[in-house]
Amino acid sequence: MSPTKTLADPIDVMGRLLSFEGKQDPYPLYEQMRAHGPVVDVGGAHLFVTGHAECARALREPDLLSTDAAVQDARLPGWREHASWSWLTKNMLFSNDPAHERYRRFFSSAFSARSVKAWRPLVERRAAYAVERVARLAAGGEVVDLVAEFSFPMAAGVIGELLGIPDEDHDAFRADVGDITLTLEPIRDMGQLTAGDAAMERLAVYFHDLVARRRAHPTTDLTSSFTAARDTGGELSETELVANLMLLLVAATEAPQDLLSNMVRLALTHPAQAERLRTEPDFAAGFTDETLRFDPAAQILNRVASRDLDFFGVKVAQGVPLTLLIAAGNRDPRRFTNPDVFDPARRDNSPLTFSGGAHFCLGAALARMSAETAVPLLLRRLPGLRLAGEATFRDQIVQRGHGRLPVTTD
Repeated sequence: MSPTKTLADPIDVMGRLLSFEGKQDPYPLYEQMRAHGPVVDVGGAHLFVTGHAECARALREPDLLSTDAAVQDARLPGWREHASWSWLTKNMLFSNDPAHERYRRFFSSAFSARSVKAWRPLVERRAAYAVERVARLAAGGEVVDLVAEFSFPMAAGVIGELLGIPDEDHDAFRADVGDITLTLEPIRDMGQLTAGDAAMERLAVYFHDLVARRRAHPTTDLTSSFTAARDTGGELSETELVANLMLLLVAATEAPQDLLSNMVRLALTHPAQAERLRTEPDFAAGFTDETLRFDPAAQILNRVASRDLDFFGVKVAQGVPLTLLIAAGNRDPRRFTNPDVFDPARRDNSPLTFSGGAHFCLGAALARMSAETAVPLLLRRLPGLRLAGEATFRDQIVQRGHGRLPVTTD
């Protein structure tokens, strides 16, 4: 840095990051924040974390809390009047022990490595369906929105079938899932929660009904299994069961949808690597990992100190929030060589995107399998696929992804 160049104020950087323009390309802003160091202390009132090792530690630190009901009471007065966060704080993502451990224990066995392996035929069938949908719509050179016609149907199809949600109901969930993820953004006005409140209430009604139907007439889907386990063991209340079923639908739709879209965009802008995806089956795993690192759907996570602690030499008082800039950590030059280069052959890759520790993503293996199956299949089926316009991102930064991704084929 030249002697005359001054560092951008961290609060100003975050303000620009939250603008629509900042969300389109946040990476230069992450670097402006990183210039202050891997842990940025804003007057003892807030910490921004940009380093890979520091984010990884924060994700595994039991004294750094997820945003549960108690945290929200201190940080967001009035939140209990909103259905969105009232439901969110009853699921495993927005809870801490002992509730989190109880939720996680109840649901995790269903997503074991053995279970995910057994789901491969389902994933392959859903991938074939999504690819043929694009091929049909793109016939004759028509422009197709890849998000609506490939990424969403693939993601919703997989988790929908696993949960026992009929195919005809999937499309109706797309807007609701998107509105719920908006509630995770930094809240400046409680009006931001209105759409998410309504969406969450609709999903709650749907899942209460689905649980009742599966209780009366069980099948082989996960909702039937979870309902029977709840009724037998009593580990969860009916409300907690519904809240976590909604989480599984939302988390396993939006994030995998964004991963799929990002992978296709990166493949189409890196033709040599797209060709390797078509012809080298083993290349897909590295391509997926590098997408998760280079342009992740999950960009930011939040934690709050449960007690006074020392975090990499920074004194953090109880109640102080930490904003973990996961996407910045994924490009930490101390951890990655040439971090701004997209390199699917990168060795010892370790993206932070699926979180870590007790909150490591329950569906990570399923999301990887879906991506590694569907994207190469799409590129093989449509070798002339190309972008048909500018790839823009939604007005979101916590869960960042394409709202629309126009493609066409030769």
